[in-house]
Amino acid sequence: MNILALLRERFAAALAPLGPEAADAAVLVLPSQDPKFGDYQANCAMPLGKRLGRPPREVAQEIVSGLKVDDLCEPPEIAGPGFINLRLKDGWLSRQLAAASADPERLGLEPVARPRTFVVDYSAPNVAKPMHVGHIRSTVIGDALNRVLKFLGHMTISDNHLGDWGTQFGMIIYGYKHFLDQAALERHAVEELSRLYKLVHTLVD
Repeated sequence: MNILALLRERFAAALAPLGPEAADAAVLVLPSQDPKFGDYQANCAMPLGKRLGRPPREVAQEIVSGLKVDDLCEPPEIAGPGFINLRLKDGWLSRQLAAASADPERLGLEPVARPRTFVVDYSAPNVAKPMHVGHIRSTVIGDALNRVLKFLGHMTISDNHLGDWGTQFGMIIYGYKHFLDQAALERHAVEELSRLYKLVHTLVD
């Protein structure tokens, strides 16, 4: 259940009678930044009032009159110059949670009606250098996106891509043949190979 998408759908229907393209203002329904104003807030009456040449509060009242949200929200409140504040009903939220808990596999979420294909390319470490925590972050984010898209029903083509390695390893091999510190290699091979890579890189530059 996407509450924001549901509210915007209801607002689009209430906005439609206000004229062509008025329904587009439904994107101005957003989560409230301050809980004292409710759970969601619609700021669409102000720009519509300016466009229609009418007081924003009057426009807000007309929107609320045509808004059908009594099944999931307390009665909408008009505040200030024309903000529409919305509070979700505790009972509705409880029912949604109960329905989700009864479906542990999908939590009540239906697959998308029109699956798409996404290419997810992530990580891309330079394998000629030591890896670091940043590579883990990229890999985790990429894998999470891949799993979410699949769960939604989309097809994904994922690739934990290794960065260019031909030139880099050629530079390491050149450094190994000409500038190797055998003692350093025996103490810590990765550090010595990294030093050789950086050294040859400066010579190439």
